[in-house]
Amino acid sequence: MRRLRQGLRLVRFFAALGGGVLLAGLVSVAESLARRELQALRQRLSQRFMGWLAAALPFRLELSGQLPEQPMLWVANHVSWTDIPLLGQLAPLSFLAKAEVRQWPLAGWLAQCAGTLFIRRGAGDGLLLARRIAERLGGGCPLLVFPEGTSSDGQQVLPFHGRLLAGAIEAGVPLQPVALRYMRDGLVDSLAPFIGEDELPAHLLRLFAADHAVLRIQLLEPIASVGGQRSTLARQARAAIEAALDDEPQTDRQAA
Repeated sequence: MRRLRQGLRLVRFFAALGGGVLLAGLVSVAESLARRELQALRQRLSQRFMGWLAAALPFRLELSGQLPEQPMLWVANHVSWTDIPLLGQLAPLSFLAKAEVRQWPLAGWLAQCAGTLFIRRGAGDGLLLARRIAERLGGGCPLLVFPEGTSSDGQQVLPFHGRLLAGAIEAGVPLQPVALRYMRDGLVDSLAPFIGEDELPAHLLRLFAADHAVLRIQLLEPIASVGGQRSTLARQARAAIEAALDDEPQTDRQAA
């Protein structure tokens, strides 16, 4: 029974990827005809694709807080690659990813087609990155970053890198802190984290063989960035997320 469930979930997941390829092709054709980049279209179609992926994953969502009505820089703690589709289905977001992702088969191409901004670690391009983030936010397109710079086991929030928040200050848009916690059987989920030397195919198979778990997403009070310092904002956002996770009850509620 478990093998059958795993197989059916894999079929649905790869069908969602196929849909993403079709949407990416649609964007390429539309931009070719318009002879310009259609970022708003990219993000709307990306949200639809993320919804398909999220529906194929074995997680139920519990969402609290208000979705922003204006473009903001979303900042979240990072647990797994599944954070991206599960958050990306909520709003027409762009993402920030490490440059190596662009080289991943299929996933890198899909990320690029979705308008992902790629960052090179230690490349000294902080000013350029801040400008690109500010341009994206100033153009009315919300963006999500994981300021920890890597994923964790879900039981702690790593220090935030302030340079990823400079674009919000330059654009004068607020930060939207987001607290993520995966739960399974009333405890912090040990299957969801994608850390260390874990490989994506093996992680995917483990997830699809298991029962559904819950992802609790808390959209916290926005933090104004105007006149702020990036290091101060990083500490504020991290403290807000950490406090939200510390205050969270450790037993499952009914998922939405």
